[in-house]
Amino acid sequence: MSYPGYPPSDGYPAFPGYPPTGQESVYPPAGQYAYPAVPGGFPPSGGGTYPAAPPNAGFPGAAGYPAPGGYPTSGGFPGAPQAGGMPPYPGGPGFAVPPTGPGFGGYPQQLPAQSYAGGGPAQIPGFPGGQVPSPVPGLPAAVVQCTQGTIQAAPNFDAGRDAEILRKAMKGFGTDEQAIINVVANRSNDQRQKIKAAFKTMYGKDLIKDLKSELSGNVEELILALFMPSTYYDAWSLRHAMKGAGTQESVLIEILCTRTNQEIREIVNCYKSEFGRDIEQDIRSDTSGHFERLLISMCQGNRDENQTVDYQKAQEDAQRLYQAGEGKLGTDESCFNMVLASRSFPQLKATVEAYSRIANRDLLSSIDREFSGNVERGLKTIVQCALNRPAFFAERLYYSMKGAGTDDSTLIRIVVTRSEVRNSLLCTSHMQQKTIYPNQLVIQSSFHRCKIMYCVKLLWGSHLDACGN
Repeated sequence: MSYPGYPPSDGYPAFPGYPPTGQESVYPPAGQYAYPAVPGGFPPSGGGTYPAAPPNAGFPGAAGYPAPGGYPTSGGFPGAPQAGGMPPYPGGPGFAVPPTGPGFGGYPQQLPAQSYAGGGPAQIPGFPGGQVPSPVPGLPAAVVQCTQGTIQAAPNFDAGRDAEILRKAMKGFGTDEQAIINVVANRSNDQRQKIKAAFKTMYGKDLIKDLKSELSGNVEELILALFMPSTYYDAWSLRHAMKGAGTQESVLIEILCTRTNQEIREIVNCYKSEFGRDIEQDIRSDTSGHFERLLISMCQGNRDENQTVDYQKAQEDAQRLYQAGEGKLGTDESCFNMVLASRSFPQLKATVEAYSRIANRDLLSSIDREFSGNVERGLKTIVQCALNRPAFFAERLYYSMKGAGTDDSTLIRIVVTRSEVRNSLLCTSHMQQKTIYPNQLVIQSSFHRCKIMYCVKLLWGSHLDACGN
């Protein structure tokens, strides 16, 4: 199946069949509960004061609120490990105390003090890479507030009016790239698909073909990427990374090791239907060894998605990983592949915390010591996403602009794919504790680079400004 307006090889085929993929979820706000005045919460009788609670009738270990750092032992979650400090993320501050309750899958942090109202503490469902919407230790307050997707559906949207603006920008001599960027960068992906349909209805022409004929270089790549549905864009990026001489392994890692099960399955199906190729076969042709096996595992989209953490299993997996690496001569790569490719992200986070207690070293450091090359980068990406998915993308975004020159393709890909994702926090590089200031986006040497950076500024401007202040 081919797409009108896109060549089948190196172009950017339009793909109308795929809606934007789901968004990363976050924790709902934690509820606030007050302690009952007396056990059972009954009103006082006879106007007297409350009698002192007997030792075995109240909450063991505390006369009032539980001490910061966890819930009382008898009233908390049975079987949870004792709270302990997380070893520091390389180059950045340490992680907060891990939660002691099951089902917590977000970034580790201390929750606001909560009391018990006739039962145990409220459970907070998690999601891989999700975060509780309260201040994250180690990040600036302005950064923590960046919890919404940077691109929202434009109010008072009129697809026909936008189609007219784009037509006028491309008509006659020259192209008004500024007008094109102002429209495209301020519309959601769904709205862009409607603009594309309205353009063909109104003018009998294919918008993508017109854009390709009027734009060039990185500006063309960025604008056409914004018109691609997100699933198709991921599939196209994977195909482009493995096509021709050489392989862009970093692209394979960035996509396959960070997406959810549903996203991966949609990408695999799209890759097959649009390019007529089997992605596993292409991976086998372009990679080898343990890196190949890791990517094939990722392509299955079969990671456990149970959000409840089994701390006993986390302890066992941590011990298994230690014995497969630091605890023996040589490395059992298959053990690392099995654990990191199959466990849920909340479960992996608990395993990482348990590993640091067993090995006196964080798992990322052990992977550094035991592996090398692309398989090392792939395994570390999975661990980083389990601990803090936004921090991984923040690091990628930061390094795409660090130093002389810009890795434009990486910059475009991350800005486009994360622009409508909640809780992105992509306005900072957590590992390097560097802030991506807006000035970095405008000091460029070429006209086209100025254009692409202006578009990036539109897509991320408010979040970048928040982080720069």
